[in-house]
Amino acid sequence: MNNLAQAPKSVVMIRPHYFRPNPETANDNSFQTNNSAIDAKELSKRAFDEVSNAAKTLENYGIIVHLFDDETTVTPDSVFPNNWFSTHHNGDIGVYPMYCHNRRAERRADIIDFLSSTYKVSRVVDYSDFELKELYLEGTGSMVLDHSNRIAYAVKSNRMDITALGHFCRDFGYQGVAFDAFDKKGVSVYHTNVFMCVATDFVLIALDMIKDKVERKTIVNTIEASGKIVITLSEEQIEQFAGNAIEVESEKGQFLVMSQTGVNSLQPEQVATIEEFVDIIAIDVSTVELAGGSIRCMIAGIHLPKKS
Repeated sequence: MNNLAQAPKSVVMIRPHYFRPNPETANDNSFQTNNSAIDAKELSKRAFDEVSNAAKTLENYGIIVHLFDDETTVTPDSVFPNNWFSTHHNGDIGVYPMYCHNRRAERRADIIDFLSSTYKVSRVVDYSDFELKELYLEGTGSMVLDHSNRIAYAVKSNRMDITALGHFCRDFGYQGVAFDAFDKKGVSVYHTNVFMCVATDFVLIALDMIKDKVERKTIVNTIEASGKIVITLSEEQIEQFAGNAIEVESEKGQFLVMSQTGVNSLQPEQVATIEEFVDIIAIDVSTVELAGGSIRCMIAGIHLPKKS
């Protein structure tokens, strides 16, 4: 293992002014819910407040939060920025091809410019032209990155193309580990980060959703060989977003950020195992979760080196 930190100390978050579950993503996102009982204005207000509260909570734990607003009406999933860009310890930024057409407008030059002016950015690798070939790789939604061991775990889906993954791994120096994962209805997991989380010392993962026993064994062996322990989640816990978590770090320590929904689904022994390594920060994002993603999707970790 090298000394590249898994947990970022700063993050980017997007606060939407016109949040709503995205009708274009409903077909392959089984986590998405359309709650027609809440009117559009109230839904937007609740999501706005949840992002504001989440950012403030992280800042209270010493995490640097770069909070951007989205005042447009054309990007209902903008609250999930980790899908369109990733950052890396060597100063690289990746910009990614998005499966759904209305998500492509989420890519923002002003955020890349801000990162370039605030951190040391050596290059930006832009894969968005892959959309012309219908090749998709939705950032750290479709890939869960083990930064320390240079491993990119990636579930095959509409949002993760093997060819695009190969380009990323070649350009960024990662080993790609692609595999299949399905829910009990046989539907592919749409994003890898809803069913697994890689932290410094452990991995949360729903092994039963990897139906192929050989692939399952390969994943376990890869995780254990990387020096991390496996904490197994159930599919029911995945449905409650327990897998959609992210480890962050500040001068106050290392923390696992998970939604209140996810934390509520954990068993006491799972909590005890996690807390051997990190403290858990539980944040209520139940309105945002209607869109089929949770707190990890809302956080784009910034691994870039600081400017001196």
